Amino acid sequence: MPTNKYDHITDEELLSNYLSDGDSKWIGALLQRYTLLLFGVCMKYLKDEVAAQDAVQQIFLKTITELKKYKVTYFKSWLYMVAKNHCLLLLRNHNRTTILADNFELETDESDFFAKQHNEKTLMAIEECLVQLSFDQRVCITQFYLEKKSYQTICDATGYSVLQVKSYIQNGKRNLKILVEKQLKQQL
Repeated sequence: MPTNKYDHITDEELLSNYLSDGDSKWIGALLQRYTLLLFGVCMKYLKDEVAAQDAVQQIFLKTITELKKYKVTYFKSWLYMVAKNHCLLLLRNHNRTTILADNFELETDESDFFAKQHNEKTLMAIEECLVQLSFDQRVCITQFYLEKKSYQTICDATGYSVLQVKSYIQNGKRNLKILVEKQLKQQL
């Protein structure tokens, strides 16, 4: 005996029904089937139960908007990729903030006022030094770190190969760190 009144309907039929009439009961039934899968994927990447639960909710919302944009043939595979990409984006965004913090670490005995002032100076220095990078490095770093674009999206926008994009980002980040540290030392 089915536990859900939609268990007898295939994924393809539920998806087709949702796309044809827009009734949320269809997508709700479909997403309910894969809640545990999504949670498992999110736990695999995020390794935090609360973050994984939040990510599942965000993926549900993203799924509802994205389904109308793309022709999805295999829902389960598509949903897995959406979840994986969402988690990787979360990790990449988290790593960006920790990279800045790690590169410009503060002494633990500084007061909050001085720490805040130091961070503001660092961010201003980064902004000023960014323009000193080569055009290729500046474009790739800006698109990757500030605009949060993927390597492939940057390749499509610039015409660079993936290896060139990775190289420009790596060398640009190293050069930016050197320039920022130099500028911060001059300000002391």
